Amino acid sequence: MKIGFIGLGNMAGAMIGGMLEKKMVSPKDVIGSSRTAATRDKIKCKYNINTTETNCETAAQSDILFLAVKPVILKDVIDEIRDAVKPDALVVSIAAGRDLNFLKEAFGRPELKIIRCMPNTPALVLEGCTGVCAGEEVPQADLQRVVDLMGSFGRAIVVPERLMDVVVGVSGSSPAYVFLFIEAMADQAVAEGMPRKQAYEFAAQAVLGSAKMVLETGMHPGELKDMVCSPAGTTIQAVKVLEETGLRAAVMNAVEACVEKSRNM
Repeated sequence: MKIGFIGLGNMAGAMIGGMLEKKMVSPKDVIGSSRTAATRDKIKCKYNINTTETNCETAAQSDILFLAVKPVILKDVIDEIRDAVKPDALVVSIAAGRDLNFLKEAFGRPELKIIRCMPNTPALVLEGCTGVCAGEEVPQADLQRVVDLMGSFGRAIVVPERLMDVVVGVSGSSPAYVFLFIEAMADQAVAEGMPRKQAYEFAAQAVLGSAKMVLETGMHPGELKDMVCSPAGTTIQAVKVLEETGLRAAVMNAVEACVEKSRNM
């Protein structure tokens, strides 16, 4: 089975790396194309996969075809490859804000099985989280095959398509919010005298460990917060400041803005 990628940027590279590391596929079974020869050569050298000079060549050889391009050029790419895609291929888009109806209308080929995914950049370190949805025409076995592939670089969760814009807000874009939080904590640590490299290490590891506790204990985040807040202690004073300055509302408003942007793209 040939796995194809149109677009070989950071996200596609992360996905390919995860699939290869978990031995879901072998390098000889992966093929890809991109706009520039430099990008193709970089990915080919790093992962030892096959590359083609045109998107149509990749599409024509792929049993599962990932469209890993920006939303703004997705329609142009589909116009280019429409007639090259195999009739029985699985087409998987990772473009934000482009729903299944958009994809079906753009291809204009009712027989095509189309799946939509929303991964995030922690896939680069095999800790991604991907939302997956598909139309009723996609067999469960095909959907599961894509879920397994996306799960090779983190978690892959099937959701109804009506929640895919929410996935963008709470997962797809949220690493940027977390990076801001880590940077802010580290900045103040530097202001208090800690070397910057060390400050980033402390802040990032605290976030990593905290997230792992949520996932592995199954406890409510509020319970875990309360475990850290000793009576008359340091943590509760920090929490008080965060509440006074509107951390929760700011985060909720940010996610809301992101979801709305995705819905209106």
